[in-house]
Amino acid sequence: MISVTGLTKTYGSVCAVNNISFEVAKGEIFGFLGPNGAGKTSTINIMTGLSRPDAGEIELAGIDVRRQPKKAQAIMGIVPDESNLYNEMDGFDNLCFCAALYGMPKSEREGKARRLLEQFRLDDTGKRPFKAFSKGMRRRLTIAAALIHSPQLLFLDEPTTGIDVESSRQIRDLIRELKRQGTTIFLTTHYIEEAERICDRIAFIARGQIVAAGTLPELMASVSHQHAIRFVTAGSTNTPAAELESQFPGSQVSIQADHSIVMTSKQRIPLLPVMKFLHNIGVEVHEARELTPSLEDVFVKLTGIQSSALTEPERKGSTR
Repeated sequence: MISVTGLTKTYGSVCAVNNISFEVAKGEIFGFLGPNGAGKTSTINIMTGLSRPDAGEIELAGIDVRRQPKKAQAIMGIVPDESNLYNEMDGFDNLCFCAALYGMPKSEREGKARRLLEQFRLDDTGKRPFKAFSKGMRRRLTIAAALIHSPQLLFLDEPTTGIDVESSRQIRDLIRELKRQGTTIFLTTHYIEEAERICDRIAFIARGQIVAAGTLPELMASVSHQHAIRFVTAGSTNTPAAELESQFPGSQVSIQADHSIVMTSKQRIPLLPVMKFLHNIGVEVHEARELTPSLEDVFVKLTGIQSSALTEPERKGSTR
């Protein structure tokens, strides 16, 4: 559904998007994960025909976006990071106006608008103007407006930024439902947990470059070259780490603040011999659990950027 090759965009001396390439399959939720200033919004603006690249090719369902932008825009819905709806209009009128821009006849657009308001739980807003909506309601209506013409492809730029937990959950549920209906979804986000929850595949972008892309298991495997087990012990333990490391060559042992023991090794750790050794030296183990890296661990290792940078406020002049 999406094919991007060699995409590059500069603003003065700043290279916002640096020769990136990727593909997105039909019906897939593809997440573009990175901090503010990484190039996410610049990429989405180029893909949707709102900005011209310096180099590269973009095809959406076989349509060349650079040569046929209007044809490409007819099959896509766009949800920008800031709402593009009209403050004085109510929800129904906003949706009908957007539908009219796509050439939908009055009878068709009014029926579709009512169905979307019901689907997005906005049918009880009456004649309340858009400016009186809560942030979560505004976000849901903006997504509904992008879907008024039943696009094959939906672009979501930071869909849950700045809204409450319940509204975020509702939007994630809506995204999953759209996927079930066959819509291809490209979303940018700086929320690691959000990408982990709903995306089929994820690309990490940092400093304008894609540093890794794949499914969650593929990304985990790309950095997970060690095995680790955490042993939860009963109360205080005086287990010497050096003794364990000597008994099990190739392993590294650390005693945690809660007195649990974490063993790591490039080889699989023999669980029963370790348990027996600990028992013999008087350490009672309540639980043994294999540790796996989180998506946050993967992001930090692949990008060299601390996860806290993802939620830092956007700086003035950022290319996003």
